[in-house]
Amino acid sequence: MLRRMSDDAAISRDPMAAPHRPAVPDPGLLGAMGYLRTGFRLVRRPGLRRFVLTPLAINLAVFGGLGWWAVAAFGDWIGDWAVLERFGDVWGVGVVLALLQLLFAAAMLFALAWAFTLVANLVGAPFNGLLAERVEAHLTGRRTSEDPGWLSMLRSTPRLLGSEIAKLLYLAAWLLPLLILQFVPLLNVLAPFLLFLFGAWMLALEYLDYPLGNHGALFRDVRREARARRPRALGFGFGVAALSAVPIVNLFVMPVAVAGATALYVDHWRSGPSPRH
Repeated sequence: MLRRMSDDAAISRDPMAAPHRPAVPDPGLLGAMGYLRTGFRLVRRPGLRRFVLTPLAINLAVFGGLGWWAVAAFGDWIGDWAVLERFGDVWGVGVVLALLQLLFAAAMLFALAWAFTLVANLVGAPFNGLLAERVEAHLTGRRTSEDPGWLSMLRSTPRLLGSEIAKLLYLAAWLLPLLILQFVPLLNVLAPFLLFLFGAWMLALEYLDYPLGNHGALFRDVRREARARRPRALGFGFGVAALSAVPIVNLFVMPVAVAGATALYVDHWRSGPSPRH
């Protein structure tokens, strides 16, 4: 209890926690990426650090364990795709196929990083929702729930898990056609770029769902709100997607992205219409 009171006091004392924040100009696609830097600053502030530890530990465990499995499972397979040796006598064909190999390997790297991120968010959804709630309180000076942290987390768990299942169904509906494109001649050159674009959109929905969901938004509401402010959502998603594909850095992305998405929500969604309208 004393620890919770000291955390709430730290929130109220922080100058960033003013109840009335000035209007923030539309950041656009590039400016929205900067909210990841904001998220990095936020997770290091007093009163918030202890809410970061569990999401961070989950992300480390998922990326560490699944990353080791992916290297073992796919490393030899990609290496055995000896394109230049098989077509060494036909230089032009070898170059084209080597390029396709590179694009496919990049797509696989991003797809795996993206899949790991979704798994980590599925496991850590209740803790991420609590982190988003505390970050919003830190920024606005108002709590979205008066319940103790653990009780708020328990009450939000069914909604968060239902939201994660809805995301997985949405993901499956779009991801299968994109993966099929990998094997369609000519179109497979575009497939990695389309996969990255969809991945950025999906990651934007993933992290915006935490602050919007704390106010009762369902996943369909989050999609509608993100479409209404597409450049902001995509810009943030591009930043998360890029960091998620960088080894070591991706271990720390999840709590930073939750905090950054919450700051983006506070600045550009919170004053707008309710997501349930």
